[in-house]
Formats: sequence, structure tokens, C-alpha cells
Amino acid sequence: MKYTQATINKLEQILDEASYIVRYERGTFQSGYCILEQKKVVVLNKFLQLEGRINTMLDIIPQLRISKEELSAEARKTYEEVLERARVAAEEAGNNPTDNIENPAEQ
Repeated sequence: MKYTQATINKLEQILDEASYIVRYERGTFQSGYCILEQKKVVVLNKFLQLEGRINTMLDIIPQLRISKEELSAEARKTYEEVLERARVAAEEAGNNPTDNIENPAEQ
């Protein structure tokens, strides 16, 4: 994925269609983000540059409970690309590719 505003818009669209609220706030975030699962809120460090925001969202999205059925065709395609990217990264890191990457909503 390219580091452009269009990419971050696509990632935000996935979260929006999955009923997550994306907020950019300042604070002491360990890894640039905080997930409030019960309220479906994703909080990103507002001081991250575009590349950092995209990388952070690419880390967050595979961890969330997102049903593909609630996504539009465009968002579903982007979501599948994100999951595939996470699966490949896990394999390269020597981790079990199903750890934290499979969509928990589909299990």
C-alpha cells in the first residue's frame, strides 16, 4: 500500500463501515494507538505523520472484530488486502499466521 491520503481514507472507511469511531488525540500511547473495544473507538496519536498513521491502522485493523458482510465491496477488498499483508508479515516473522490475524467475527 502506498503512503497517501487516499490509503488512509480507505482504511478509515473500513473502520467507519464496521461502526468504529476513529479519533486522533494526543497522549502517551505505547504504540501509537489505543483501542476501546466496548465502545468501538480507535484512538490514534495525533502527532503521527501520514506514514505512521497508515502503519498503525495496518497493525490495528487485523486485531478488530470486523465482519466482511458489513463492508461495501470496496472496503471489503481493502480489508482483505490488510489481512493478507498481516498474514504475510506474521509468516515472515516466524509466527503462527493464524495468531491475531484471523477475523474473530468469522470463527
